[in-house]
Amino acid sequence: MASGRRKEMALLPARAGRYREYVPPPTLRRHFSRLWSHALHDGLPAMVAIVPDGYCDLLWIDGRLVVAGPDRTASFPVIRPGATVIGARFAPGAAAPWLKTPLSELVGCTVPLADIGRKDTAEFEARLANCPDPSDAAALFGRLLEETARDAEEPARDAAVIFAAADGGRPASGLLEHLGMSERQLRRRCHHHFGYGAKTLERIRRFQRFLDLCRKSGTMPLARLALEAGFADQPHMTREVGELSTLTPAIIFDQLSIGTRDD
Repeated sequence: MASGRRKEMALLPARAGRYREYVPPPTLRRHFSRLWSHALHDGLPAMVAIVPDGYCDLLWIDGRLVVAGPDRTASFPVIRPGATVIGARFAPGAAAPWLKTPLSELVGCTVPLADIGRKDTAEFEARLANCPDPSDAAALFGRLLEETARDAEEPARDAAVIFAAADGGRPASGLLEHLGMSERQLRRRCHHHFGYGAKTLERIRRFQRFLDLCRKSGTMPLARLALEAGFADQPHMTREVGELSTLTPAIIFDQLSIGTRDD
């Protein structure tokens, strides 16, 4: 019953508030694929569904810097109404070296950055706490990332190649010769940089292609969306979308297509 209520009530970030993404400045693009902010609506608390995307994020929320590790399935964090969350999405292959932590240790977890051992965390949190205006805090957040990026370890190039293959609907196993890896080595690299194996990453990125199509497709039938996203058929899509998000494709399509029209 709880699962049924969740399917009916959960909102994707675009419906729970004002969600915006930004291209990072050139100094950050090696390490971060997107900067973003999410201003939640005032009023009653909303059940927000954070669905898996294959990424790891650094967040400024409720006066703390935290790391949101990669998810296998949707998470439902409790976020106070009216709050603004500021985030930076690590580029593929950048999170593990930047955090000096394998992402397999962070799957499904939200961990204070200080607990990971970043010595500059307390200083950065104090500086951000002096910026009550969300726009000022977002600008300072970006500048602090630029300060740390100068000394950050280079992202892993092979991880970026594996992610690009999954994003384009190509199996990572086809890259073994190109990457000079065995299947066992590929599995280890995926768990280190994404938190799980290549097949799970491929499922998640196919799900994300479905979300992108929902935002752009207008009135495309669900059966056509399934094929365009790379699912075998509509039942395959319904099963996979449900397992990854607890939502049905129809509910997701309704939320995202309405969000596009509202903008």
